Amino acid sequence: MPMMGDGNDFIDWLGPDMSIKVLMGLDDPSDLVRASTVSKSWRQFVIENGLSKQLCLRMFPEMSSFAGAIEISNMIEIEEVQSNGMEQGILEKNHRVFACLAKGFSSSLRPDCIAQAISASSTDNYPEEAIENTLSPGDRILQRDSYWSSEGQIDPSIPESLVYKLISNLSVVTEIHVQPFQARFQYGHPIYSSKAVRFRMGHQRFPMERASNATNDPAAGFNALEDRYVWTYTSPVFPMAQENSLQKFMLPEPAFCIGGILLIELLGRVQRQEMDGLYYICVSHVQVVGRSFSEAFDVEIHDPSGKCTLKH
Repeated sequence: MPMMGDGNDFIDWLGPDMSIKVLMGLDDPSDLVRASTVSKSWRQFVIENGLSKQLCLRMFPEMSSFAGAIEISNMIEIEEVQSNGMEQGILEKNHRVFACLAKGFSSSLRPDCIAQAISASSTDNYPEEAIENTLSPGDRILQRDSYWSSEGQIDPSIPESLVYKLISNLSVVTEIHVQPFQARFQYGHPIYSSKAVRFRMGHQRFPMERASNATNDPAAGFNALEDRYVWTYTSPVFPMAQENSLQKFMLPEPAFCIGGILLIELLGRVQRQEMDGLYYICVSHVQVVGRSFSEAFDVEIHDPSGKCTLKH
């Protein structure tokens, strides 16, 4: 209730500084949105202090590119605005933007956040061993082995990479699953895992493209990746077991991905193929667990600095 027993408003009773500490102590931004609907005074307090934005940024620092918000028709232009120069109208629009985003944080987790495979740093036999095979669960389809394979290397330290497009340009990723491939058709049934794995998320460099024809490119290469993408999130390095199982890598904190691009870095090789003496990395399945925002939300990157337009 907004009123205390003696008739004073809760916020007036606590004072602005303590009220901000209490409201910023909420774990879920959607709770703050609900609190702002208690009364006009509470809503005004939340808006004037930019609490919806502060709480969203505390949970997901990657949203810092959403520095301010100016609503134009059904588009919300995101640009740098000095807080001491904001007018009430801008503050209210900021509140609407981040209140809408907060609703997205409350959506349920889904295990199918990958929309399509984009490219692999190398492919041994294209298209039979292409990255697209990693989107199918398991390691066999229609009595045929299904997996992606890198090219062979003499040096086991040479890494590989897989690039995917997520189902939304705005996503919150909590964990990523990777299953190494076991070659049962080879002597000893070797498992071609990597030593470790690391994940990056970000967006295409300006201008941001809706689709990519790189799915048919069997060798994107690391230099090409740096030329084409801007990474706004990098995970720690996780060790990978040499096991034929869907290995689950939980991120330390949920990662907010702006731009919908996921890079999986496969670091180090452990298995040498007896036939040619070269080291390979093979993956049968990749899965991303997280929250994708409603189709009502989209984002357009304007330049490499990360300034963008949030469409709603």
